[in-house]
Amino acid sequence: MVNDSLSIIDLVVNASAVVQAVMAILIIASLVSWIIIFQRGFTLAAIRRDAVRFEDDFWSGEKDLRQIYFDLEDSGHSSVGVESIFSSGFKEFTRSKQEGLAAERIMENVQRAMRVALSREEERLETHLPFLATVGSTSPYVGLFGTVWGIMNSFRGLATVNQVSLAVVAPGISEALIATAIGLFAAIPAVIAYNRYSAQAEVIMNRFEAFTEEFSSILNRSILEV
Repeated sequence: MVNDSLSIIDLVVNASAVVQAVMAILIIASLVSWIIIFQRGFTLAAIRRDAVRFEDDFWSGEKDLRQIYFDLEDSGHSSVGVESIFSSGFKEFTRSKQEGLAAERIMENVQRAMRVALSREEERLETHLPFLATVGSTSPYVGLFGTVWGIMNSFRGLATVNQVSLAVVAPGISEALIATAIGLFAAIPAVIAYNRYSAQAEVIMNRFEAFTEEFSSILNRSILEV
């Protein structure tokens, strides 16, 4: 009869050093993944919320571009998302106009400044996502390594046993399978979060790119009207 004290904790404690190391790596990876999952969720939600608020204010027509820019400067917080794109574009637009550059040169400078800001925002949106992808893709294999190692040790231990029974084999097989279970526990949330946040980041980036094009057109018209 299999020992009744064959609990998960006992299996982890009595596992071989290699299997314990694999479990520790997977547990740490899982904990870091969950921290990133919550942090990314709050960050993307805040960026999306700020973008909606800024665009509502921008398209309301209640303020001119200069007033919107000064309000952002006076707000005391660093511009993020669409606010950063607007600030970079308008700041370069004002500087280039003061230098008396040609309209075509002004727009080239403005578009370059907004592309740089757009690139920074894309990097901000994708922060830590590669880690989630790595955990999601490698954790099952790391867990499988622990399982193979544990099963190998179990069969090697059978060579010293005269009579093979379930009670002899079960502990080794069980501790080996726990490594795979932990690997899947670390991988599944990471894969789901990576796919979800990648899709959200793409939607937000499309929104930023659309605003960049529209804002560029507004600035171009303002030059031609002068």
